[in-house]
Amino acid sequence: MERAGTLGPLARTRIFLEMIKFEHTVFALPFAYIGMFLAAGGWPDPEVIVWVTVALASARTLAMAMNRIADAKYDARNPRTADRALPRGLLDSGSVIIAIVLSLTVFELAAWRLNTLVFALSLPALLFLLGYHYTKRFTWASHWILGFTDGIAAAGGWAAVRGTLDPPVYVLWFAVTCWIAGFDLIYSCQDAEVDRREQLYSVPARFGITAALRLAKVNHFIAVCALFVLGLTMGLSWPYWIGVGATAALLRYENALVSDGDLSNLGYAFFNVNAYVGVTMLAATLGGLFV
Repeated sequence: MERAGTLGPLARTRIFLEMIKFEHTVFALPFAYIGMFLAAGGWPDPEVIVWVTVALASARTLAMAMNRIADAKYDARNPRTADRALPRGLLDSGSVIIAIVLSLTVFELAAWRLNTLVFALSLPALLFLLGYHYTKRFTWASHWILGFTDGIAAAGGWAAVRGTLDPPVYVLWFAVTCWIAGFDLIYSCQDAEVDRREQLYSVPARFGITAALRLAKVNHFIAVCALFVLGLTMGLSWPYWIGVGATAALLRYENALVSDGDLSNLGYAFFNVNAYVGVTMLAATLGGLFV
């Protein structure tokens, strides 16, 4: 088996991007754009779009790399995650820490280039980006802390344009929090037994898979309601409402794919359906603004 010291730079970069699932930036990025376009009431300044994109990509890289460092010992003992790069020795922790520092630097640079409020908020945001991984050690509310952390993207997109945080963005932030918490509740069901063994906190481990799946449905229903309120608040036109309806259907489909007796479709429910949700809502918001 290849080890970290025998791999070239390109191979190590490829393994790192696979380890952090860089392509899943699509989960949070559309909602940062939604916040940005809603705040602008149309097209934001192109420079703002560029720096928001840089900030989001670097923030997610930072968070996922930190997650792999924080959970390395648990990943090694979990059959589902034992094949990840750090447990296998394909990357060493020093390289991942360097990536964390570089990502943090780029994130702070992007926040600084946007405006004073975004830069000021980037510091408490770092507490969540670096710290939410550890909440599973002491609270089963970690699902909602993860959702809140991802929701910072939407708030950041709004603040990048206006330099303020106004009531509509809190509605959007709340919607993202419930959406992310809902699908994290579903995703964590596959690790319920491992979490109990490792004395980690999660709703499936504490209350059971059936309760977690029911709570996921509740969170997704609340998220759709929040998106409905957002559309009313912003006075968006009919394409937005089609998007909200499509999102509701996607989330219902996601929840129907899994049950307490069958988690075999969990990967598709998590990775594919949720990517469609973000893209659908971004397209619907653009339509609601411009049509």
